[in-house]
Amino acid sequence: MFKKIAAATALIIASSAAFAAQPNTFYAGADVGRTKIDDVSDRDTSYGAFVGYNFHQNLAVEAGYRRLADVDYRVGSVTANVRANQLALSVVGSLPIAESFSVYGRLGLNRLEAKARVGNVSAKDDETKALYGIGLSYAFNPAVSARVEVQKPASDVTNVSAGVSFQF
Repeated sequence: MFKKIAAATALIIASSAAFAAQPNTFYAGADVGRTKIDDVSDRDTSYGAFVGYNFHQNLAVEAGYRRLADVDYRVGSVTANVRANQLALSVVGSLPIAESFSVYGRLGLNRLEAKARVGNVSAKDDETKALYGIGLSYAFNPAVSARVEVQKPASDVTNVSAGVSFQF
């Protein structure tokens, strides 16, 4: 019985690696999601793009840009707009868990920039923070995969996104 379980486990692991990222390849993609900034807004739509390089089957380096939020406020005749952007660089580690499915985590740095405009007055602030996240990816074929991820760009910011990635 043990031999059958070991053989089945080996087949599952081998088949899950079939669509794993190939080393020394580039990938690019885009995502859309929702961002929650504590004490500033409800969830707001986010969107972004990313590029990466797989330097190992389970490790990649990835750079990305994301518009975290673009919120308009109106109080009487006064209108305010707040925008938050993210520029990130991180290491992404992935682990196959089933055929075509992988779980991944990210650790890196991101530069957060917030711009606010009230009438004709504007202000801007930025900071560099640690970035971490966890996600699940599904490979449709060796070149195209979908992913869902939760990121924490800052202690008071959470982003949940879904995207597609193209490996070339």
